[in-house]
Amino acid sequence: QVQLVESGGGLVQAGGSLTLSCAASGSILSINVMGWYRQAPGKQRELVALITSAGNTNYADSVKGRFTISRDNAKNTAQLQMNGLKPEDTAVYYCHADGLKTPWTTYGVRWGQGTQVTVSS
Repeated sequence: QVQLVESGGGLVQAGGSLTLSCAASGSILSINVMGWYRQAPGKQRELVALITSAGNTNYADSVKGRFTISRDNAKNTAQLQMNGLKPEDTAVYYCHADGLKTPWTTYGVRWGQGTQVTVSS
């Protein structure tokens, strides 16, 4: 059994910063892709940022230049540094992982429980 646990959400004023963290637990040998998606009320879940085990990154156009994703492969963790936050960044942010390899099997997509980020104007 593998799990993803997020932390670091909260309330911040426009222009402020937050850092989200995601930790994968279980007998994990490696994780192919980690990242973050978000879902605002009444909208579909959308990609925010992804990072591969090799360090290749992919960002949504709306966050390029403001958000930075990083990961620690040895600790199976990922972080999302969010700067210059805007009210439109308000959403529930979900940690995402794909290709979680354990000694017994490789899991596909897994999601965390979500953490709320609220940006006030």
